[in-house]
Amino acid sequence: MGPPPGRDEGWFTKVYDEHYQQILQYGRRRLADLDAPAELAQEVFAVAWRRRDEVPDRCLPWLYGVSRRLLANHWRARRAAGRQVPITDADVLREPGATGADATVGVADVRAALRSLSDLDQEILRLIGWEELTVAEAAQVLGCSRTTAAVRLHRARGRLTAAMAAPPTPPVPHRRLARS
Repeated sequence: MGPPPGRDEGWFTKVYDEHYQQILQYGRRRLADLDAPAELAQEVFAVAWRRRDEVPDRCLPWLYGVSRRLLANHWRARRAAGRQVPITDADVLREPGATGADATVGVADVRAALRSLSDLDQEILRLIGWEELTVAEAAQVLGCSRTTAAVRLHRARGRLTAAMAAPPTPPVPHRRLARS
């Protein structure tokens, strides 16, 4: 049994041309290494070609789902190696019209609050906020119902709001070491 009619190289080229940049950006917002997002996008489209008979007509949420699973494998491997994947400077939110230090006021707080959430909370917030998916599309990426995704989003937003409202952890005072 082969791919459905019309799922040839022309179909694949069209899917690739339409969605490569979005998948690349998805990786850039989640990976610190400069080359890793392009490698992720290449792997996503290799999976799309191999599994082209499973790709729905509206394929972007499906591609994000593949990206998410590939990233989960990547993160598991990095955790096994004892390293965390940091949120990168590509994630920095900028205030419109702000420049210099004013452009990133509060970004460290947002990043810290986001990092304090579970991986699932972070992912639903990123899919809706950064990838600009609908709740139904995010549900497809996450492999759950639309209702479940809506509840997860509501709860994740609440937890992010609570994390942002929490008082900052006071810095540990430094002691001067006496010189001998």
